[in-house]
Amino acid sequence: MIDQKSLNSNRAYVFPGQGSQVVGMGADLYQTSPAAKAVFDTADESLGFKLSDLIFNGPVRDLQDTVNSQPAIMTVSIACLKAMEEEFGEDTVIPKLVAGHSLGEYTSMVVAGVVGFGEAVQLVRERGRLMQDASIDRPGGMAAIIGLKELALEEICAETGVELANINTDDQIVISGDKIAVARAMDLAGARGARKTIPLSVSGAFHSSWMHSAKAGLTDAIQALDFKDPTFPIIANSDSSPLTKAQEIKDELVQGLCQCVQWKSSVNYMVDSGVSQFIEFGPAGVLSGLIKRIDRNVKTVSVSDSASIKKLGIGVD
Repeated sequence: MIDQKSLNSNRAYVFPGQGSQVVGMGADLYQTSPAAKAVFDTADESLGFKLSDLIFNGPVRDLQDTVNSQPAIMTVSIACLKAMEEEFGEDTVIPKLVAGHSLGEYTSMVVAGVVGFGEAVQLVRERGRLMQDASIDRPGGMAAIIGLKELALEEICAETGVELANINTDDQIVISGDKIAVARAMDLAGARGARKTIPLSVSGAFHSSWMHSAKAGLTDAIQALDFKDPTFPIIANSDSSPLTKAQEIKDELVQGLCQCVQWKSSVNYMVDSGVSQFIEFGPAGVLSGLIKRIDRNVKTVSVSDSASIKKLGIGVD
């Protein structure tokens, strides 16, 4: 059931995806916030190993592994949210909508009450394992293209066989596919006016058809859980529509494995729905930067540690 308090809110909660991880993230929250510490402890207990130690101390290489980075980022994002609620009270900041970028979509469903954190952190670790295995079976790569419009990139995709993986802003789009094809697409993009082409340090061709072999396992893992209807609508990565039913969310998570993340459209939908403030929970503040590039008129706040929570004051407004 949708929380009626959220209907008059002008706020959206957003949650980052893979790539935002950094060794030491969330460490000060673990030390200063009992609510955040409880999140890390739950993750450790649910996974059966000290994920918190890996998050706080590394090594970097292990934290970057998809199977570890996904539950790590979710854990830190939820810890940031719980620390803020502990500081100001659970009802101080009520979101109208929630959304997440790729992995962050799973974090958003925890916040919306679809599934408990302990189950969700197990689910995203399994998702990471399946994606990692798919990447071993069919190695691929990704690259960010800066300064080229979507139509121009669609033409390059048709020529090279790569796929659009993330449409983050008007001029930041990520492509995914065979490594050689991605390299060729980067060359073509540069020749056709892209300001910059950046190969991404990822283990596979995420959000593309190259992840197809992971879908059956992810479907089984999701179907094994008892999803509830969300208390706040979740904005879908795949088509920017609001998800309000448990089955819709299950379908979205499975289909999203191989589909493009429509982040720009998701942000525009939220703004058109009355959102004027975005609060990002998690490391790095990447989404806050993207959102400001999509719409300069909205307010963005990034909550990543105890200092950023203190800066909020009582009113995130």
